[in-house]
Amino acid sequence: MRDASRPDGRIVGELRVPKASEALADSLRTAILEGDLPAGSPLASERELVDQTKLSRTAVREALRILETEGLVSVRPGRGGGTFVRRPDAAVITRSLDSFIRSHRIRFESLIEIRESVEPICAGFAAERRTDDDLKLLRDLNEECRSTSRDGDVPVFLTDNVKWHVAVAAASHNELLVSFMEAISEAIRAATDIADFNSDEIRARAIRAHDKVNAAIADGDAEVARRRMQRHVSAYREELSQRAVPEELALDAKPAEPDTEPAEEDTEPAEEERS
Repeated sequence: MRDASRPDGRIVGELRVPKASEALADSLRTAILEGDLPAGSPLASERELVDQTKLSRTAVREALRILETEGLVSVRPGRGGGTFVRRPDAAVITRSLDSFIRSHRIRFESLIEIRESVEPICAGFAAERRTDDDLKLLRDLNEECRSTSRDGDVPVFLTDNVKWHVAVAAASHNELLVSFMEAISEAIRAATDIADFNSDEIRARAIRAHDKVNAAIADGDAEVARRRMQRHVSAYREELSQRAVPEELALDAKPAEPDTEPAEEDTEPAEEERS
């Protein structure tokens, strides 16, 4: 009996058969992620994979390229070389997300929403987990922001500012948050590199906000750190609302450095300042 719910009466719709290279890559990926092929172990040679799978050399090479792009194998040239299994690391997340961002037109609003959601969380975890080295780096980076702002070097200030934001995430000691912030760092920088946006006062307010977030992180006060970072990134939205900005970010085709953003001066009650 024909399916009356389909206009043409067909029982089965169009099927997508995966390419041979994708099928091989999927099989090898599963073996790597499940530990059947441990990190550092050599993968079978191209010739051996062709013999084992009965696929063409082109399909095997494409499968290996897919895995190399994903960071699951590395190719070593020369004597004793070959294709070796790699353990996936956080850099894989960063590269994948960065590629996604660069291949799509990202809306300003999307970036603002994700920053307002993620950065306060990073600051809260940083207050709970930071080390003395983390705290020193945060202070040093903000001093760099202060120095480049004083010199009027806005492009370098924007880069230093983004480095500070990524360093807050690093102080959270959460690999996923760090990878995410590193991946969006160029988008953050692009979003703050706006004509007539980074005035002396805007830069000064950002630096003061950084100081206040640093202080909360140093005190180990997660709630205050989250609140101050929330205020800081929300100030960026407020500043943008007063300016004509493009709806989408324009990113270079090459990777770049991190961002900046204006910050709103902290106006917490005095008792919270002491916390």
